[in-house]
Amino acid sequence: MRAELAEVAIGLFARQGFDDTTVEDIARAAGMTKRSFFRYFPTKEDVVFDGVDLTGEKVVADIAARPAEEDPWDSLHHVLRAWQEEIHASEQVLATLRLIEATPALVGRLHQRRTEWRRRVSDALQGRLGVDIDAYTADLLTNAATAVLDAVSSQWVRTNGHANRSALLEQGFIQVHVNRNLRQA
Repeated sequence: MRAELAEVAIGLFARQGFDDTTVEDIARAAGMTKRSFFRYFPTKEDVVFDGVDLTGEKVVADIAARPAEEDPWDSLHHVLRAWQEEIHASEQVLATLRLIEATPALVGRLHQRRTEWRRRVSDALQGRLGVDIDAYTADLLTNAATAVLDAVSSQWVRTNGHANRSALLEQGFIQVHVNRNLRQA
């Protein structure tokens, strides 16, 4: 039901604009009450980010589970490549990304969520058993990897969903050179 409600909401946001669409509009279009809407989502903004949180939790868990002997940058690359291939790059995802880019309140919420997710990824890199990585290096690697993800997403939106996201991710990880012996000064 959450996915269906999110789909209805994104459709309304695309047609009417985010700010001009109310929770009542979404609930009515989905055949439910406003109160029922709030059983699924605490705010109108949260419906936009429905699938993001679940994916983020899985990515963090996968990074934490990577082998201790694997280089942290390689761990990030491996996990993000696997998840990039699993992300269903649908018209709804494209519409959602366009909506976020066009709505200042959603850009702010996305920034807040990305900051939290980056902290959790950095913590997961540091928390891998048998891995010695300082907080600075973990933050630096996490931010570099998520910059690649951001660039992939932007290019995909610019090309109207036609760019090969997996190929762009590989290109980004190749272009961002990481000194594997980085240690905090």
